[in-house]
Amino acid sequence: METIEQNYINVPLIEPKLKHPTIFRVFDGLAGGESLTIHNDHDPKPVYYQLLGERGDVFIWEYLEEGPDWWDVRITKKGENDKETIGEIAAKDLRKAEVFKKFGIDFCCGGKKTLAQVCNEKNIDVTKVETELQQVNSVAKASGVSYNDWNIDFLADYIVNTHHSYVRKYIPEIHSYAVKVAQVHGDQHPELKEISTIVGEIKAELLDHCEDEEKGVFSYVKEIVAAKNQRRPLVKQGTQLASQIDELEHEHDTVGRLLDLIRELSNGYAIPADACTSYKLLYKMIQEFEDDLHIHIHLENNILFPKAAEMEKSLTA
Repeated sequence: METIEQNYINVPLIEPKLKHPTIFRVFDGLAGGESLTIHNDHDPKPVYYQLLGERGDVFIWEYLEEGPDWWDVRITKKGENDKETIGEIAAKDLRKAEVFKKFGIDFCCGGKKTLAQVCNEKNIDVTKVETELQQVNSVAKASGVSYNDWNIDFLADYIVNTHHSYVRKYIPEIHSYAVKVAQVHGDQHPELKEISTIVGEIKAELLDHCEDEEKGVFSYVKEIVAAKNQRRPLVKQGTQLASQIDELEHEHDTVGRLLDLIRELSNGYAIPADACTSYKLLYKMIQEFEDDLHIHIHLENNILFPKAAEMEKSLTA
C-alpha cells in the first residue's frame, strides 16, 4: 500500500523522522472542511498535541478506530466559520450539551470559550470530548427543538413563560426546604447551613434578575424585531444594549458560581445515610433547578443576546 493515497496516510510505512512532517504537510495542504485520515499501529495522540501547539485550534480530531492493533483518525481542517465556541456548538445542537455536562464543561456561562481552551484549563482529554460530539452528529435528530431557528421575540417570550416562570415558582420552595433541612440536620451536617444561605442569595438575585430582564432587554428585543419587520428606524434605548447584556451575563455567572459552590459543599449532591425525605427532596430539587438554569442561561447568553445585538447593529448601521 502507498504511504499516502487520497489524503490517507499509512504511518507505519513512513520513515520515523518523516512521519510527523508528512502528516503536517498533508494537513497544511487541506482546504477548510477537507479531511485526512491517518492509519497507525498506536494511538497517534502526540500528533494531536503537536498539531494543536503549532497550528492552533483549527482542526477536528475524530477516532474511526481505536486499537488494540490499529488506530485510524480523521483530521478535518476547520473553515473560518467552524472555529466555534462551546456556546455556539450547543446553540446549533442542544443534544451536545449532554456531552459537555458529562465532562463537567460549562456551556452556558462559560460558552464563549472554544472546546480546546476549556479542555486545556480543566485538564480534560479534548480528543474524547470531540469523539463523543462526533457520535452525536452521527445520530439523526428526531423532532428535537432547534431554539437557534426561532425568531428572537418568540424566544424571549418562551424564556419568560418557561424558565422565568420556573424560577419564580420553585426557588422560593427550594429556599423554604433549605431552611427547614438546615434547622433539622445542620448540627450533624454543617454544610447545610451554608447551602441554605447560598440558596437565599440565589433566590434574591434571580427574582430581581428576571424582573430586570423582562423590563429591559426583553422589552427592547420586541422593539428591535418590530422595527425590522416594519422597516422603520429603530429608536435606541437610553442604556446601551451591550452594557445591559454585560451586566446580565455577569449576574448569570454569579448565580452559576453559587450553584457550583452548592455542588461542592454537598459533594455532588451525595445523600448521607441519615437523610430524611425532605433532605433528599432538597437535593433533587436543587439538581433539577441547576439543570433548568443551564438551559435558561444558554438560551440567553448564546442565542438571544448575540442575535439581538446583531439585529440592532444591522438596523443602526
